[in-house]
Amino acid sequence: MHAGGRGTSIWDTFSHTPGATHHGDTADVSADHYRRLDQDLDLIADLGAPGYCFSVAWPRVQPTGSGPADQRGLDFYRRLVDGLLRRGVTPYVTLFHWDLPQPLQDAGGWTVRDTAGRFADYAGIVAGALGGQARMWVTHNEPWCASWLGYALGVHAPGHRDVGVAVAATHHLLLSHGRAVQAIRAAVPGAQVGIDLNLQPTRPATVHEDDLAAARLADGNLNRLLLDPVLRGEYPADMLAHYADRRPGFSVVQDGDLRAIAEPTDFLGVNFYAPRTVCAISRMAEARAAGYWVPASAPADALSLDLGSVEVHRPALARTTMGWEIEPAALTELLLRVHDEYGRRPLYVLENGMSNDDYVTPDGEVHDPERIAYLRSHLGAVLDAVDAGVDVRGYFVWSLLDNFEWSFGYSKRFGLTWVDYPSGARIPKSSFAWYRDAVRAHALVP
Repeated sequence: MHAGGRGTSIWDTFSHTPGATHHGDTADVSADHYRRLDQDLDLIADLGAPGYCFSVAWPRVQPTGSGPADQRGLDFYRRLVDGLLRRGVTPYVTLFHWDLPQPLQDAGGWTVRDTAGRFADYAGIVAGALGGQARMWVTHNEPWCASWLGYALGVHAPGHRDVGVAVAATHHLLLSHGRAVQAIRAAVPGAQVGIDLNLQPTRPATVHEDDLAAARLADGNLNRLLLDPVLRGEYPADMLAHYADRRPGFSVVQDGDLRAIAEPTDFLGVNFYAPRTVCAISRMAEARAAGYWVPASAPADALSLDLGSVEVHRPALARTTMGWEIEPAALTELLLRVHDEYGRRPLYVLENGMSNDDYVTPDGEVHDPERIAYLRSHLGAVLDAVDAGVDVRGYFVWSLLDNFEWSFGYSKRFGLTWVDYPSGARIPKSSFAWYRDAVRAHALVP
């Protein structure tokens, strides 16, 4: 966990909290990428993709979240970047993927303004160390998850359950993004900088006015609450009204914050896994009658109660082992929406993939035809968006390796490569070979 001097993150603390993760799994070792870097670099080279997106662990660079950098941490990421470049792979550097240093959380985490300043300092340190080699930079991966899963629902670190606090955390995460954009550009002239948002088309279960209103509010929370300030410099009016009486909520916003959040970026990262359909809480019986599957326990969480909506599912659609519906056309829909509503801009699909019930056969292979079908259809959906005029510059699969899947621990496998966690051994799956062939052919191979 602390190899190379890495400090403690909120996920170290959370995963060691009884009951917080599946089977009490922790990320102490996980895929052990730190010690197996050269092996993993060779896997990346074998895959043949022209780019590789990775996340820097803040506690590895600044063990306490502030102060001078630990050179051992920076040296590791220099090795990673140099190793990619030697293999002809462009590095895409993500600065934050939820592992806030625990000392910053002890001081309030993303609920306090100071953390945004600490993040900008950290961004400048990493950009200064790697900017000579790396030109593609992502400030945050899925800030909605860090704020709402971590501070409202409590299913992610740090495990808080307060909607008003989640609103404040959202604002400070976005503020830290804007400040980090400035810090990166100051350290790396010519850098390409963006942010990576998890977005979902959010649809009403029926055309009833209550379902339409519920879907609009749910869309506001997940999609527009981040898209609007980053790309338009304003929070959606309905979100400001909805959270007006939550504290601290939007009371943390200060003059100049939205201008900083909307610092111009060079691209937008989009993470997509599934669409979602919602009905109003008051209309769950009607949704069942219309043929949707409605969780028997709904509404059971604070966010559903806050938004007055429940996510429902369409039984006719296949789902991944995460329970997420598989609808490739929804990715085309999403990319077109961003293009149409927020203007033409470079987009990267920085995460797309599926969890699957993978297993090693007696002959030592891992066959995952379901994942191949998923990737083929979703790459096709991206091409459909391109044909419709959307400026999509790249597509990245989540993920190269099976890994610690947050509160789900090791129960979900997303990787193109099987990881045997006890030994650390890697086995490229059938999807790895398929994706390698698709990259080489520049086509959706059979």
